[in-house]
Amino acid sequence: MTRKRRKNRSEPSVFSLLFKHLKHRPPADLDKRIHSLHREVFAKTDCLSCANCCKTTSPLWLDKDVDRVAAHLRMKSVDFEKSYLRTDEDNVWVLQSLPCPFLDAQNACSIYDVRPKACKEYPHTERGKQAQILAITEINANICPAVSNIMTRLESQLGILPVGKK
Repeated sequence: MTRKRRKNRSEPSVFSLLFKHLKHRPPADLDKRIHSLHREVFAKTDCLSCANCCKTTSPLWLDKDVDRVAAHLRMKSVDFEKSYLRTDEDNVWVLQSLPCPFLDAQNACSIYDVRPKACKEYPHTERGKQAQILAITEINANICPAVSNIMTRLESQLGILPVGKK
């Protein structure tokens, strides 16, 4: 079961207590716990029924991603950049608009085989050194129902009560 995700990033996260705990005292086996929960949750998750990540968030585009996708689309990289990308406040490539222009009506990715590295790795709950990417995971828990589910299960494992529960 997933909790209601916040509407915008200025609202407090429903996982504030969990992430505060993890930032101050992460368990030694945090990677193992999150990876196990990732496998458990994603075995029962159909991302095509949601696609919220593709509808609400742009991946960061590396130069390699731009070149690969542009070649796939038979475009010059510079033309791809002009058509689809902009630089954000951190001076990195992101999509000009959302939802992702490569998301089709069935929530499938039209460039799936050549998609950006950030899309391949999303929601990053399989990466190592989870304690170092807690800020990303907290954001993703408010975007992706599967990450929300993983965090809810982690709270339960660690005996951390969600906000409003006693």
